[in-house]
Amino acid sequence: MNIKTYIKENENRFLDELFSLIKIPSISATPEHRDDIDACAKRWQELLLASGADSADIMQTKGNPIVFAQKSVNPMQKTVLVYGHYDVMPVEPLELWLTEPFEPTVKDNHIWARGADDDKGQSFMQLKAFEYLLKTNALNHNVKFILEGEEEIGSPSLEEFCQKNREMLKADVILVSDTSMVGKDTPSITTGLRGLAYWQIKVTGPNRDLHSGHFGGAVANPINELCKILAQIVDKEGKITIPHFYDKVLDIPAEERQMLAQVPFDLEEYKKAIDIKEIAGETGYSTLERNSCRPSFDTCGIWGGYTGEGSKTVIPSEAFAKVSCRLVPNQTHEEISQLFCNYISQIASNAIRVEVTPMHGGEGYLCPIDHFAYKAAEKGFEKAFSKRPLAVRRGGSIPIIATFEKVLGIKTILMGFGLESDTIHSPNENFNLDIFRKGIEAIVEFYKEL
Repeated sequence: MNIKTYIKENENRFLDELFSLIKIPSISATPEHRDDIDACAKRWQELLLASGADSADIMQTKGNPIVFAQKSVNPMQKTVLVYGHYDVMPVEPLELWLTEPFEPTVKDNHIWARGADDDKGQSFMQLKAFEYLLKTNALNHNVKFILEGEEEIGSPSLEEFCQKNREMLKADVILVSDTSMVGKDTPSITTGLRGLAYWQIKVTGPNRDLHSGHFGGAVANPINELCKILAQIVDKEGKITIPHFYDKVLDIPAEERQMLAQVPFDLEEYKKAIDIKEIAGETGYSTLERNSCRPSFDTCGIWGGYTGEGSKTVIPSEAFAKVSCRLVPNQTHEEISQLFCNYISQIASNAIRVEVTPMHGGEGYLCPIDHFAYKAAEKGFEKAFSKRPLAVRRGGSIPIIATFEKVLGIKTILMGFGLESDTIHSPNENFNLDIFRKGIEAIVEFYKEL
């Protein structure tokens, strides 16, 4: 039986099983959902065993549990470690949902629910491909599954879990379905992710708020000084001015630039969609290169002084900003964080005191397109979607992917099937059923090609 027939004959069961996961509000951000987290881990354990895993265990961490399962076929063959997460984002604001977020609904050929895509739907596709391969005696590789319940809060327990269980997690490649494609008719494989470094800056001036008439022009204003600092971090060419910031930044390979240039992209539509007159960024790079392959700096929030109704003429005592850099592979957030702190202290005026607090960060990730498992994924997509997928980098960050490489020494293939229209993390999350079916088929073909 081919995979298309298997999906068609079992689709009602597939959806029932997926919905049993989606109905559990496994929100990791709030402690009142801890029982739901446990219930979802238990349901995953049941589904893994029912699909043919030799074993499936719920393993405790300092935070939420991890579900680990495995199927041993032949110790001489390659092992694939499938990673996914069963926790989901909060659903607020509830009034914007057109359906109940934890009552999955099929409408207009889409599944509508929180977790339909991110990441219950996508992880479930991995499970059903695995099931089909076992049922048809076509699984020639060993498979392990690791499903965590803290991805949406930064995976705080996963690195330690990996450190303690290196031997158990040993594999030849990690396979992840938790990313997106360029479009429904433009399949793509994510080959790179940016890293992240994040700080809070505190600028202190006088020991109290001062009357701007009595002191204005004679005392440094912390908000003004903070703005001067921030304005110096990026120059007129869009380059970040921190000394040695670009020392380890690699050029984009010509083949990747060519693939990125094939991504359907209408600059005027892009500007219209976000209501801007002109784009901005680093000179010498396209918009798609700037927001995926190059580092960036942004002020994420800024506050201080009087912001209430009416007016209050004061020089504030303090001013604050939250800022971040998106990093590219080869840059480490620890090194960049130190360079940033040093630079801010150098450019700050002696008339103020500046405190920079690193908050969190993660590394970027890059998978070469000549990697054996990338080639298998490429052929899997091509067979399922009848089109060769593009290799594209994404501007976002999934820090745990870099952690896998650092701790386990394994490359990850980001074989994701989401679409921008799936509105993950927002009200009315959904997943296209045609993509759901083709995704299962692509994963099956990945294993066959591997």
